[in-house]
Amino acid sequence: MSADAHLPVLLRPAVDALAIESRNDGTFVDATFGRGGHSRLILERLGPRGRLIGMDRDPEAIAAARGIRDPRFTPVHARFSELQARLTALRAGGVDGVLFDLGVSSPQLDDPQRGFSFRSDGPLDMRMDPTGGQAASEWLERADESEIREVLSGYGEERFAKQIAKAIVAARRRGPVRRTGQLAALVAATARTREPGQDPATRTFQALRIHVNQELEELSLALPQALAVLDSPGRLAVISFHSLEDRIVKNFMRGAARPTLPERLPVRALELPPPKLRIIGRPVKPSTEEIKANPRARSAVLRVAEKLVSSPP
Repeated sequence: MSADAHLPVLLRPAVDALAIESRNDGTFVDATFGRGGHSRLILERLGPRGRLIGMDRDPEAIAAARGIRDPRFTPVHARFSELQARLTALRAGGVDGVLFDLGVSSPQLDDPQRGFSFRSDGPLDMRMDPTGGQAASEWLERADESEIREVLSGYGEERFAKQIAKAIVAARRRGPVRRTGQLAALVAATARTREPGQDPATRTFQALRIHVNQELEELSLALPQALAVLDSPGRLAVISFHSLEDRIVKNFMRGAARPTLPERLPVRALELPPPKLRIIGRPVKPSTEEIKANPRARSAVLRVAEKLVSSPP
């Protein structure tokens, strides 16, 4: 697979979920452009007066986005948490659909210089936007053992977090851990047992990537903004790849669909806040055929919700 190759996961189900045909002259947001698989299919379905805004925090993805010569398309270099501010700056008004395709893309994983993968040696970077922020190697140089353990346990659900954190701190006394190969070898020597077919470094690399990019925090900030910018009956579609992401998405959609108040609060049913979203269908997972063609799709889950008309005050 080349550095630019990327198979969009759940391509048609995700774009179908946006229900573009019913409002094909509307405005849609692809909040994770990647290499444009979802965006290109959205553009195929948009009408002549439709508009698509393609966001990504990765400069390489935005460089690829600028290759789309379509007056209906606007690329935007931004993080999830900037969604509402960027749409306001573009005078986008209310939008008709927002799509998030979470996680890391194949071009990011397959380029050793980005430092996302333990499969080939490269700088231990892991930043989705290498123009700012702290690389994984820099964080590992400064973090204390308890911080490293908490990240590995919390974001990677790594049962050997304590042992790996201790090994990292011991290793950096001999010299900085700056290469993916160094870290992968260190983890392999520390956590010798693992689920069948999974590299020992999988959870450590996942945890560091999520932490360095503040992925869960960005998602938690972005979902309410997506709801705020949607017009009714606009659609929110989110593809997640691991349980931590999916839990945030599921809880957000359920909370907006079934508002609740603190227990023992004397409120009548008529005084409950109206639901803001309607959950559409059941979670969608890739077919056997898609997983066979693209093994990285195996853990994907698509959740979809539709914005409801607000009740008058």
